[in-house]
Amino acid sequence: MNVTVRKIGNSEGIIIPKEVLDRLGVKAGDVLTLSEDGQKLELVPEHSDLQEQLAAARRGMEKYKVALRELAK
Repeated sequence: MNVTVRKIGNSEGIIIPKEVLDRLGVKAGDVLTLSEDGQKLELVPEHSDLQEQLAAARRGMEKYKVALRELAK
């Protein structure tokens, strides 16, 4: 499959075909990690589960901040 680099505002980008996005389970607004390997680019969807777990952990640490501080002594 070929895609073309296009001018998008002051940047340049590619349009990823809908069929590819559907197969990967990616939608508008999702975050992808971009890595380079020589002449190859790799886009990998970030796992939203991890982000949700980190947010829950932060909420828990904030809620029990005093208790955690005492336990750390």
